[in-house]
Amino acid sequence: MTGNNNKYLLKLYITGHTSRSARAIVNLRKICEEELNGHYEMAVIDILEQPQLAEDEKILATPTLIKALPLPLRRIIGDLTDSEKVLLGLDLLPLDTDSTG
Repeated sequence: MTGNNNKYLLKLYITGHTSRSARAIVNLRKICEEELNGHYEMAVIDILEQPQLAEDEKILATPTLIKALPLPLRRIIGDLTDSEKVLLGLDLLPLDTDSTG
């Protein structure tokens, strides 16, 4: 039986409880539910509460999404409104090479 056993490990770094942070969380949850079918673990890290984690990951802007697993590690900066960009960043959207037209 061959199933997708890859579990995505996603870390979303935010700064406080702002509308931008809330939008990023909602957008990420929506994308995960629609595309990852429960094959993910998501952590939301507020850099005001855990500055050392942000320093360790060299977070320069928020919100920043880090896909830790599966490799390669990827970073997406912004509120994740552009779901197509997020899917590409997570390697979930296949590049359309078969289009004719």
